[in-house]
Parts: sequence; structure tokens; C-alpha cells
Amino acid sequence: MSLKGKTVVLGVTGSIAAYKALSLARKLQNKGAEVIVVMTEAGTKLVDPLTFRSLTGNVVPVDMFAPVTNWQIEHISLAEKADLVLIAPATANSVGKIANGIADNLLTCAVMATKAPVLIAPAMNVNMYENPIVQENIKKLRGFGYYFVEPKVGKLATGIEGMGALADLDDIVERAEELLQGGD
Repeated sequence: MSLKGKTVVLGVTGSIAAYKALSLARKLQNKGAEVIVVMTEAGTKLVDPLTFRSLTGNVVPVDMFAPVTNWQIEHISLAEKADLVLIAPATANSVGKIANGIADNLLTCAVMATKAPVLIAPAMNVNMYENPIVQENIKKLRGFGYYFVEPKVGKLATGIEGMGALADLDDIVERAEELLQGGD
């Protein structure tokens, strides 16, 4: 499938899997999508926004209160440009904020303002992923019409094997394609 003419707003949060979002951005571009990356502050501690800017050719917004350079309200502009908002990797923190309507960073504000489908690919420690609060937040978001690509069992940052590793990038891209082609 082609993503030509589609804009994917790729949200990158503070999961150790943030480095995989670089390859994900490239895979989406190779399918023809324009990729605009927005990062949480925690995400910038793991991968520098300049790396995404170099890869995508787009400025990477992080701070809602950065000096205005384009005279647009950034989170509204991102929300309106998006054909799809894809959060990969998504931390328990970001999932919880979105599930509870907390819009305290540029990414969560853009998610609250968009009419585009939102696809979330969680990546976190197995104990966090299996926590009943996180599972309830995921269930709540599904009920609101958000989409998920489940994590997989794999070696986690702590060295243990468990559920919580970011899904295969090809699976994330395939799900994004389905949603952008009008699938559910």
C-alpha cells in the first residue's frame, strides 16, 4: 500500500524504544508518507530531535511555549495536518495522560485536538504494561475509538524477557496503512 499524500504525526515518548522510532519514520517515508515528529521532553533525553529533523526534513516540535516562528498554534496545526497520529513508542505515562484527558505537553495537546485516527504502540516494562491501571487506561482509550498495536514479548531494558517490547515496526506500519486506507 502507498501512503503518498498522507501526513503522519509521529509522537515519540520517553521509552527506551524511542531509538526505534527513527527506523519507523523512515519506513513510513518509504511508503510515501510525510512524517512530522513531535516529541515529549522525556523522549528528547533518549533521541535528539535534530536526528529526526535530519531524517524527516521537518522541524521537531517539543515545547508548547517555545518562541513562535511560524505564527501558528503548534498543537492545533499538528492536529489539523495529521491524517494519522501515531504514538510509537508510547509510555505508560503518555497512555495514562491521554486516557484521562491530561494535555500538558505538545503531544498530548495535539492528540486532544485532532480529528484524525490515533494509533498507539506501547513499549514499557512488563510489570508496568500488566499493571491494572495501565490496562484500564488502554481499555478506556479503545472505548473512545483509539487504536493500538500491542507490544510483543521480548528482551526488555532491564534484561528480562516479557510483554512490553515495542511491536515489530512492520506491524506498526501495516496497521497505520490500514487506518489510512479507511480500515478499522
